[in-house]
Amino acid sequence: MVGFAITAGVTTFFSPCSYPLLPGYVGFYVNQTEGQGSSVSGSVLRGLVAGIGVLVTFTALFGAAYWLGQNLLTNITILETAVGVALVAFGLLVVFDLAPSLSVPLPKRRSGLAGFGIFGAGYALAAAGCVAPVFIGVVSQSMTMDPVPAMLVVGSYIGIVVVLMVALTVATGVGLVANAGWIAGHTKTLERIAGIVMILAGLGQIYLTHFVNTY
Repeated sequence: MVGFAITAGVTTFFSPCSYPLLPGYVGFYVNQTEGQGSSVSGSVLRGLVAGIGVLVTFTALFGAAYWLGQNLLTNITILETAVGVALVAFGLLVVFDLAPSLSVPLPKRRSGLAGFGIFGAGYALAAAGCVAPVFIGVVSQSMTMDPVPAMLVVGSYIGIVVVLMVALTVATGVGLVANAGWIAGHTKTLERIAGIVMILAGLGQIYLTHFVNTY
């Protein structure tokens, strides 16, 4: 289950609605730090603030999903099957470039670190909204577990998104991705990879529901 959560987290981070924001994030970072220079420690701090924005948003979303989803446990097999089918269907749409387009504007320039936290929160909202079946799949899996394994699954999902956001920020700060052209030039490839991952996750969800899990 932890492996599924990590895969779902990677899929969420590179979702078609959110990863197009990444090139803009590089420019946002440069504008925020213009004239200040860059250091590894400063990049890590900014990354952690962006990661906190992701963490707060996903924690709120999971809390709401748990509160709304308790009544669905009686039909969990149907729900998990539907989630698996939705993942496969959405993945196919992404692979064949038929997925709907959705964009979220970058926050306006702000002084200090606040803008990075706001960006992280907005990125998380865009990602979760874009791949809702992935998010629901993690929720439905965790709701069938004891508290400790459930926290491990949810923590793995949120944690990998946070880690990727921190890593992106640090890489930007030390100049590893100073030129966002590569990302912009490979968005279609990244999108198709994300679609394939969604399809695999959906097939795995269906398999676990009907051949492994028993309720």
